[in-house]
Amino acid sequence: MRLNTAQLAAFAAIVREGSFDAAARQLHVTASAISQRLKQLEDNLGQVLVVRGSPCRATHAGQTLMRHTIQLELLENELLTQMGGNPGAAGAPLCVPVAVNADSLDGWFVEAIEEMCEDGRVTLDIRAEDQNHSALLLREGEVMGAVSASDTAIQGCSAEYLGSMRYFALATPEFCAKYFSAGIDAAALNQAPMLVYNDKDTMQVDFIKMLTPEHIAPPLHFIPSTPSFVHIGAKGFGWGMIPQHLAQPHLDTEKLVEIAPGVHVDVKLYWHRWQVTSLSLDLLTRAVHGAAKKYLHNRAS
Repeated sequence: MRLNTAQLAAFAAIVREGSFDAAARQLHVTASAISQRLKQLEDNLGQVLVVRGSPCRATHAGQTLMRHTIQLELLENELLTQMGGNPGAAGAPLCVPVAVNADSLDGWFVEAIEEMCEDGRVTLDIRAEDQNHSALLLREGEVMGAVSASDTAIQGCSAEYLGSMRYFALATPEFCAKYFSAGIDAAALNQAPMLVYNDKDTMQVDFIKMLTPEHIAPPLHFIPSTPSFVHIGAKGFGWGMIPQHLAQPHLDTEKLVEIAPGVHVDVKLYWHRWQVTSLSLDLLTRAVHGAAKKYLHNRAS
C-alpha cells in the first residue's frame, strides 16, 4: 500500500484549517470530497486520524502522519527549488513553522530569522509558546523546529544545547521601598503584587524558591505580552522576572532595580528539530546557533 497524495492533502487541510468545510475551501473541492478522502485514508491505515469536533484535531496516530505529511511537503518544495521549478502553490515561498518562547522572539531569535528570510525563498510561521511547552508542538506535528527548555528529544527529533537566558527579578525603586524596605522574606513576598506572563509561567515561583521554602500566594497580574510585561513593571504595578536584554536599559537608568541583588534565574534553552534532511531546516539551525552563540549565557564553545 502507498499513501495517496490527495488523501494526505485532505487530511492535512482538515488539521490545519480545523474543519471539513474550511479544508474544502482551501483545496477548492467539496466538503463531501474531503470527507471521502479522509475516510479512505483512515480505512487504508486502519486508524482514526482526526477527532471530529470544533475544531477538528489530529489523534495520536494523526499527529504522526501529520509530521510525515509536512516533511513530504518540505522536501518536495526544496526539490522543486533545486530543479528550478516553483515551490509551493503559485510559486509561493516555502513556509517553515517554528515554536519560540516570547522572550527569545523579542530578543536574540530575531537575528536568526533575519538571516533565514533575507533571500525571500523561505517564510516562517512562528508560534509563540512558553519554553517549557514548545517541544509539545513538535510532537503534535505542528512545527518543524522549536526553542525549548527541555533537553529531551522527542521521537524523530534532535535536541541541541543553545545556552541560557538570564532573568532578573525587577521592580521600581518606589515599589521596593513600599514592599521590601525591611528585606525580602515570605511575609513581604506574600504582600507584594507579582507579574506573571500566563498560567504556564513559573519563573517567579522558581525565583521565590531560591529565597524561601515557604509557600507564597501573592496578588497576581497576568500580562501575556513581553513588551507590556516590562512596561507595566516599569510603571510600578508589581515585580516580575525580566530577561537581561530587556532589563538592561531599565537597570542602566535605575528605573528598575533588582529586588534581590545578585540572585537571578538562568533558563537553559535547546534547539529541537526534526531529523530530516532539509536545506531549509539546516539553514535555520545554523542561524539559530549563530545568534545563540552571540547573545546567550553559558554557551558551549
